[in-house]
Amino acid sequence: MGLDSLFAALGPVGDADGPAPPRPVDRWNPDFCGDIDMRIAADGTWFYMGTPIGRHALVKLFASILRKDPERYVLVTPVERVGIKVEDAPFIAVEMAVQGAGGRQSISFRTNVDDVVRVGPDHPLRFERDADGGLKPYVRVRGDLWALVKRALMYDLAGLGVEQPAADGGEAQFGVLSDGDFFPMARISELAV
Repeated sequence: MGLDSLFAALGPVGDADGPAPPRPVDRWNPDFCGDIDMRIAADGTWFYMGTPIGRHALVKLFASILRKDPERYVLVTPVERVGIKVEDAPFIAVEMAVQGAGGRQSISFRTNVDDVVRVGPDHPLRFERDADGGLKPYVRVRGDLWALVKRALMYDLAGLGVEQPAADGGEAQFGVLSDGDFFPMARISELAV
């Protein structure tokens, strides 16, 4: 099993301008054909057989057929499904745009494969702790595929943070608002003073 059969099933690669056309990967359920030597590094670089994939249009093509199954990340076409390794998140949020302020604020991100997502119920933010105790923000791109928000944007995101009382009467939380939804980063007591 090689990349040739994936290319044959998908057609031309195209160019690097704009996002790759959406593929109905959630409706494709071919047999699993095994793992291939492809991985997405924590910094968002895609590798095939240990070599970085330098052609952005090719990376975008692979990203357009990526799906997260319960047991692994897969590249899926109508005729085959192959497993790949992902070190952290499959995408990196590389740009952030903010419109409005307060409860009318809207936050959008562009990923390293040119997907643009607007933070809200369909594209929530989540925050995890890294090994050093710092926060790592992620935004859902589609399905169970998330983008790690790059560190420089984390500081911009934190600058938009507000304090909100907990809905259950518990401890207040610090987080960000987008499209009227609150996405908590941490409890107030967890913030460094």
